[in-house]
Amino acid sequence: MSAPPTAPVAPRTGYRHVLAVPEFRALFAAHVLSLLGTVVAEIALSVLVYDLTGSPLMSALAFAAGFLPYALGGTLLAPVADRFPARRVLVVCDLVCAACVATMVAPGAGVGVLLALRCCVAVVSPVFSGTRMATLADVLGDGDAFVLGRSLIRIVSQSALLAGYGLGGLLLTAVSPRHALLITVGTFLASAALLRFGTRRRPARRRPEQVKGGGTRALLRNRRVLVLLLVFWVPAMFLVFPEALAAPYSHTLGAGSTGLGLLMCALPVGTVAGELFAGARLGAATRERIVLPLLCLAVVPYLGYALAPGLWPSLLLLVLAGACSAYTLGLDQWFVRAVPEELRGRAMTLLSAGLMTIQGVGMALAGVIAEVIGVRAAVVAAGVVGTVCCVALAVGCRVTESRDGAARDMTGR
Repeated sequence: MSAPPTAPVAPRTGYRHVLAVPEFRALFAAHVLSLLGTVVAEIALSVLVYDLTGSPLMSALAFAAGFLPYALGGTLLAPVADRFPARRVLVVCDLVCAACVATMVAPGAGVGVLLALRCCVAVVSPVFSGTRMATLADVLGDGDAFVLGRSLIRIVSQSALLAGYGLGGLLLTAVSPRHALLITVGTFLASAALLRFGTRRRPARRRPEQVKGGGTRALLRNRRVLVLLLVFWVPAMFLVFPEALAAPYSHTLGAGSTGLGLLMCALPVGTVAGELFAGARLGAATRERIVLPLLCLAVVPYLGYALAPGLWPSLLLLVLAGACSAYTLGLDQWFVRAVPEELRGRAMTLLSAGLMTIQGVGMALAGVIAEVIGVRAAVVAAGVVGTVCCVALAVGCRVTESRDGAARDMTGR
């Protein structure tokens, strides 16, 4: 049974109007459930593997297994997002995740099986994320409402980082890791039900006969799309440096576990604050105008680490860096405008997979650099090199925007 069609969304609207769209509420609620399930699964699986092996390394690998296969899934499975109806892809992804986690609960599941199943969940995750992002454009249109819908998705994701791991830790004080995994199965199944009965069935964006001669390579050959992808990815690689080095930096400051917690929370707090302000207080045109200035400033606050700041100044620097991430609202609009509609699901999947992969690369790179030049110097280096890269990307955005506009004028589109 399909949900009734929704009315067109006004091009200029606010968060309240976006949340008034029934299909978006279903997508949003499904995202919350799926995200909570993923967070609980990560914690419970890490604890379960440690209980089985007594090895901190194996426990860490269980956690890392949720990030490493993103590039594989985003590359190999990206075509799925456009070749099949979006609702079917979303529901199947949730059911696959539920089946994998349910298998983890089996008493005989060994460590190798648990890690393999966790990798399977991670492989389908970018397909789910990319298809959901493309579906937002179907539900809300590709204008301002889409930007605000994406913003709400990001806000709840950042909030989950702040609250999810703490709640997951509390949950494990009450139930065993395997029982916690059963809760995750329930959240994935509930998400699948919401998507199945709360969203309309839409045909696939790309018919099988359209696949030859297009695809991921066609997207990456489009200079405008490639530059915009890099604008999403490259700053994220540098932004994660302080988070990756929070534990040793907190030790250097003598701030203890409390300081560590604050340092881990500061960047997401700034990101949520910046998103809320830009989404609620700025118009669509203004959000697009501030993309390049905020992009150039994205990691500039990290240069403040050269002054050897204490805990509170360091937190302020991280909050400021997070707030600069508000440039992504206008960037979302540019991206959905640049990508052909028939490749939208594939493009969003590629974006999601690349973003998660590049953050993992950034964390590893932060550790390597800190080993050589020290923690504080590594963050400063991220500020210097990251700012140079961001300025270069801003120039690239201007150049490709001019060429793209000239091409549209010549073709009359």
